[in-house]
Amino acid sequence: MRSAAMKSYLAKPGQAGGQWHLVDANGQVLGRLATQLATILMGKHRPTYTPYVLTGDFVVVLNAEKIRLTGRKMEQKEYDYYTYYNSGRKVLPIAKVMRSHPDRVIRMAVRRMLPKNKLGRDMLSRLKIYAGTEHPHQAQQPQPIDLKFI
Repeated sequence: MRSAAMKSYLAKPGQAGGQWHLVDANGQVLGRLATQLATILMGKHRPTYTPYVLTGDFVVVLNAEKIRLTGRKMEQKEYDYYTYYNSGRKVLPIAKVMRSHPDRVIRMAVRRMLPKNKLGRDMLSRLKIYAGTEHPHQAQQPQPIDLKFI
């Protein structure tokens, strides 16, 4: 006979997630910050985590231009993409991307840690990244979260 303790909870779409968190990226290491953000976006920090349901929360990241990179990544790391024209490979050093669009560096790092499907794209749309300390999400009342305990 099955007892109530042996049942597993599986979230249904729309049942879990939706809280807003505020993260300050000032002085954070890029890779460690990205793994913690991906954990929150996927909902793995909750006991109601279900792999095929969007159970994650919204995250607002501030001070994206003040992240740190360890080692010599600022000189050596490059992003490349292909324009689909002949000889269309473009290579951008991370230092140049950080100067022009610091939010893209965090977004690309987090995107590569999320599932590669429609659910992963929905999770990434819950990530809001801003270079300064101002953001337009005051109405959602994001709560500051300490990433050390994630």
